[in-house]
Amino acid sequence: MAHGLDFIETEPATTAAPLGAADRILSGINTIVVNLSSAALVVASFVLTYSVVVRYFLKISTDWQDEMSVFLIVGAVFMSAAAIQAGRGHVAIEALTAVLPPRLNMIRQIVVDAASFVFCAYFAWKSWLLLLEAWVEGFHSGSTWGPPLWIPYSLMTVGMLLLSLQILLQVVHGLRDRSWMR
Repeated sequence: MAHGLDFIETEPATTAAPLGAADRILSGINTIVVNLSSAALVVASFVLTYSVVVRYFLKISTDWQDEMSVFLIVGAVFMSAAAIQAGRGHVAIEALTAVLPPRLNMIRQIVVDAASFVFCAYFAWKSWLLLLEAWVEGFHSGSTWGPPLWIPYSLMTVGMLLLSLQILLQVVHGLRDRSWMR
């Protein structure tokens, strides 16, 4: 595993079953989300290419393509964050990893994951409040196209919720692996 952290199951399988089920469910969701996010990025590239061609060659103004592309890209980024985290693919500073003893490095990873969980859970909660406000108040973007803002806010909320759950699972795995306590 990346960063040299292989979590080894040390408890009986009966207590690991719910955690294993959660891992499988989140992994399945991550797979679906990554495929949809990939498609969203491809669609965004087609929309932007269409916009350039139509503006340059046909001199036709388009007022929706930039915003739609931003929605697609923001959705892809937020929604795929949990899948990236599952593989520890986010940017990390590995200078400490190389110099710390394995036991201390595992403790560092658990602390970093716990702090990341708190931040992401707070972000998910604030995103939920923003989504709720946009839904109740009927907020739309200020462009001439004017799509409802609950669309990007919902992608942001769900993405941060999935990321929070992924990090929480990693924290629980780290705490269950008692080798860092020895």
